[in-house]
Parts: sequence; structure tokens; C-alpha cells
Amino acid sequence: EPSKCTTYLNNMILTKILLFFTMVAGALSYYMNVEDTYLNEWETFKVKFNKKYATKEEEEMRREIFIMKLIQVLKHNILYQKREATYDVAINGFSDLTTDELNSMKGYKRYKEVEDLGLQFEEPEGVDIPDSIDWRTKGAVTEVKDQGTCGSCWAFSATGSLESHHFLKTNNLVSLSEQNLIDCSTDDGNRGCHGGDPYVAVQYVVKNDGIDTETSYPYEAKDSQCHYNPGNKGATAKGLVTIETGNEKQLQIAVATKGPVSVAIDAHGDFAFYKHGVYKNLNCSSEKLNHAVLVVGYGTSDEGDYWIVKNSWGKETFGIDGYIKMARNNDNMCGVATEAMYPIV
Repeated sequence: EPSKCTTYLNNMILTKILLFFTMVAGALSYYMNVEDTYLNEWETFKVKFNKKYATKEEEEMRREIFIMKLIQVLKHNILYQKREATYDVAINGFSDLTTDELNSMKGYKRYKEVEDLGLQFEEPEGVDIPDSIDWRTKGAVTEVKDQGTCGSCWAFSATGSLESHHFLKTNNLVSLSEQNLIDCSTDDGNRGCHGGDPYVAVQYVVKNDGIDTETSYPYEAKDSQCHYNPGNKGATAKGLVTIETGNEKQLQIAVATKGPVSVAIDAHGDFAFYKHGVYKNLNCSSEKLNHAVLVVGYGTSDEGDYWIVKNSWGKETFGIDGYIKMARNNDNMCGVATEAMYPIV
């Protein structure tokens, strides 16, 4: 007959075994719940953004990318809730794309060898600079557009500045043709869907004495044959003005006194998943620029000073109705003032 000591030891061992299996079962249940949550989010994502995949293998690959992005979003937003970040991020229509696919949408290429037709910005004297301005409220900015998977951000940045400055001169807001720039400015150095420079695009408009309207020369999101028609021109340009490299104060004065300004940035890491707040990413570069956008104003919030930046990745998919607030007066965050210019119309 077993002793009381042996019985006690057996009970202890049995209790530990039961506790172990209870913990394993709990952990399995937790991870199964987490997995279910991820899969539910995946199904919601596919419906919301109308995602369809050609094969089962592609869908599995896209799902893995999505889950990785979802985890990154959740981790970052914990930092935002703890006030350790100034912006939050969200799942959007880009959340199943590979890094290469995302990078293909960032088509800014700076061509140092291009002919310099630009004037250096001169700060006006005796002008009060407002603490904030938003050219959208003055009717000077067209609706957010969508470049799709073509690396034509440079063309949208160029048309954006041309549209605004044409409006400020004529009081007539006309949507201009990015496709015209994609197809016709290759001789000037741009490379269509494979990248380009807003500076070169505006130079083309100056030399060409015009750019067609969006309506007459619609966007195709691919390289095509140039068929510019001077009878359909929507705007012209006489030249362009460049902002001193890295000078955010000068950029502010230019935006306040002249209008929206084309800029290039480093659209780094989680830029594509920005939701709201002031985008302040210490890992982005002020020199290695890869994406062209349009500064349409500036202001200040609880998260700090910011630029109001119009992107070309769609109104529904990206940011705050297609816009992002980027940190201002923060060591030229992401290079926003490194390559800035606006057209003379």
C-alpha cells in the first residue's frame, strides 16, 4: 500500500501535468483566436478593396503579406496610443503588395544634367506670412487623382502645381493631363511609368508652349505614343522657380505667397499606410528621394507643425482623403524641402 508521502507526490505530479496541459490548451486557444482574427481581417480586406487573385498560390502569397502588414500596423498603433508616435497607420488597398510593387509607385528620379531653366526663389519684403494656409479652401487645388501602378508620381506633382498656378492667374481651375507628360517628355529626360522629375515635366510644358487638358488626353497608367494637340491645351508655363535646398522657411514663404509647390520626398517604410496625425519618421532620408508630391498648405496641431501634402494614390485608399500631414520645421523631414519648385504661368 502506497505511503501518504508517495500519494502526495503523485497528486503533485498529476496537478502539474494538468496545469501544463491547461496552459498549452489556453495558448493554443489564444493563437487559434489570433489566427481567426487575422483571417477575418483578411476576408474583410478582400471585400472592402475588391481584391481578386488569379490563382490559389497568389492568394496565399498575398495573405501572408497582408498578415505581416497587419501585425506591423497593430504594433505601430500601440506606440501611437502611448504617444510614442505622432501618427497612426491603417490597413488600406496597398496592404497585399510586395515591397517592389510599392516601390514601383514611387517614380521620382532627379536628373542633374537637365538644362536649368529655373530661377531661384527670392523672399518678398514686407509681407506678413500667415501661421497657416490651405489652398484647397481657396479653390486652387483639383481633386486627388490616382496614378495606379505606373511610376508617374512626378507627372501628377507637375500637373498639380501647374493646375494651381494656372487657377491663381486665371481664376479657372482646369485638370491637366499627366498622360501628356508621360508620353511626350521622354526626349527631355523623363521615363514615363519608369520615373521622372516634375522639374523636367514643367520644362517640357515651357518648351512645348502648353499641356493638354485631362479630358482631351485622359490618363492610361501606361507608356503610350505622344499625341499632344495644341488645340486642346489647358495651360501654359513661362518658367519655374526653385526653392533653396533644405530651406523650410523659404518653402513656407513660397507656399504662403505664391501657391502650391511641387516637392520630392523619401516615402519611407510605413508612409503608404499613413492614416492621420503628423507623419514624423526618423528613418526617412532628406537626400534619397523617391516620390514626388504637392505641398498645398501648412499648419500646426497638437502633434506639431506640418505640411499639407497632396498625394496621387487615390482619395479612398491613402491617408486623409488622399492627403498626408508631414512634419514641418523638423530637420527637413523626409526631404520635403530638398527639391522644391513651382511654375511661372
